[in-house]
Amino acid sequence: MASLKEIKGRIQSTKKTKQITSAMEMVSASKLNKAQQNAQRYEPYTKKIKDVVSGIAAGSSGISHPMLEERPVKKTGYIAIFTDQGLAGAYNSNILRDLMQKLRERHQSKDEYTVIVIGRTGRDLLKRYGIPMFDEITGLPDQPSFNDIKNVTRLAVDLYANEDVDELYIWYNHFINPIQQKVTEKKLLPLTEEVSEEDSKGTAQYEYEPSPEAILKQLLPQYAESLIYGALLDAKASEFGARMTAMSAATDNANNMVDDLTLSYNRARQAAVTQEITEIVGGAAALE
Repeated sequence: MASLKEIKGRIQSTKKTKQITSAMEMVSASKLNKAQQNAQRYEPYTKKIKDVVSGIAAGSSGISHPMLEERPVKKTGYIAIFTDQGLAGAYNSNILRDLMQKLRERHQSKDEYTVIVIGRTGRDLLKRYGIPMFDEITGLPDQPSFNDIKNVTRLAVDLYANEDVDELYIWYNHFINPIQQKVTEKKLLPLTEEVSEEDSKGTAQYEYEPSPEAILKQLLPQYAESLIYGALLDAKASEFGARMTAMSAATDNANNMVDDLTLSYNRARQAAVTQEITEIVGGAAALE
């Protein structure tokens, strides 16, 4: 049985840990609120650019663009969004598990795919499993602006445009609520699934200058980049929600541990007092 000193030391260290997890929970809650606002503010832009692109693609016959055309798949590219820091529950492990499963199902060789990984934790995990990485991006701000990731988005779009890959997917945790995130896969390129005639129904008719082809050539890369940025904002909200939930659970566990240790401490102290009284009474009886 642990001594009173050891139990008291464990109580003090657990209380200090609880203070840290409680503070991290509050910080994550604040960051989550900002991340949700960022994602909500960006959503109208993504929807509008999608409407315009869909309207041009569906309303102008004879227009073609490499980003709208499927081609034989020789190599697949993936963008996987992880976190730079841990203490986010199962956030990273869920993405890794689903991504690894899909890679095993779709590909016979590691030469058939490459990954652009965002997040230090993901980079370390993929290196451990020997996953081929085209590039790694770490150290993004908690509330990233488009300028912070424009090099990432352009790299991904150029990877497809230069035919280094023939299709491009993005993997991230979609934010549902602070205690629930869903691992989501979205096909980025070609944009056959994102841009369709159904999307263009009911949208406004535009007059284009200089031409629909020129505008489409300019807008399609921007639209693909906007999808990546939107997914990153969504993933950031999921990250802070997962971390807030994990720190809340850790704080509750610390409280329970302090209660259990306090009970053990009181029992041990009572046993020590009883032992001392017994010894005193026994010593007094021996002197009579």
